[in-house]
Amino acid sequence: MAGWWRALLRAARRYPWPTNVLLYAALFSAGDALQQRLRGAPADWQQTRRVATVAVTFHGNFNYVWLRLLERALPGRAPRAVLAKVLCDQAIGGPVAVSAFYAGMSILQEKDDIFLDLKKKFWNTYKSGLVYWPFVQLTNFSLVPVHWRTAYTGLCGFLWATFLCFSQQSGDGTFKSAFTFLHVKEANALERSPKK
Repeated sequence: MAGWWRALLRAARRYPWPTNVLLYAALFSAGDALQQRLRGAPADWQQTRRVATVAVTFHGNFNYVWLRLLERALPGRAPRAVLAKVLCDQAIGGPVAVSAFYAGMSILQEKDDIFLDLKKKFWNTYKSGLVYWPFVQLTNFSLVPVHWRTAYTGLCGFLWATFLCFSQQSGDGTFKSAFTFLHVKEANALERSPKK
């Protein structure tokens, strides 16, 4: 195990962009696969491939460039710099990422109106993100080395992608819809379980 970890560390230092982008895309795609499993749906590898495409062509690259841009514009780990980065990330990066996800998925799904999901779910998803991402990015900007920030965002993005893919498939962009679904699913499973 230590061998692959050393190789990953070497790759991240030598080729930070592709290493971070590929890690991000793998974790984001795994979030979609988990979401399908939680919904009890059969594995839809075409859907996961679409999520991976959006993650590798846009999200991973955007995050890599965006996080470095923030670091150049607001260097350091001083509290003021960290808070300014978090604020910029939530005011600019968050809306761009949510918009790109919904529009990108609609394009890949060949929907007639590629902006329909975006129009319906953007605000709910953005507000849900404001509950999660500021804490993630606070940790990211204050503790994580710059060359690992995209991968760390991908790791935290795994949970976000699970929620985001659920919202894109059957939710409304709110945590409430995801938790309600999971609660109903659990209640149904308890009803079906044999009583002793």
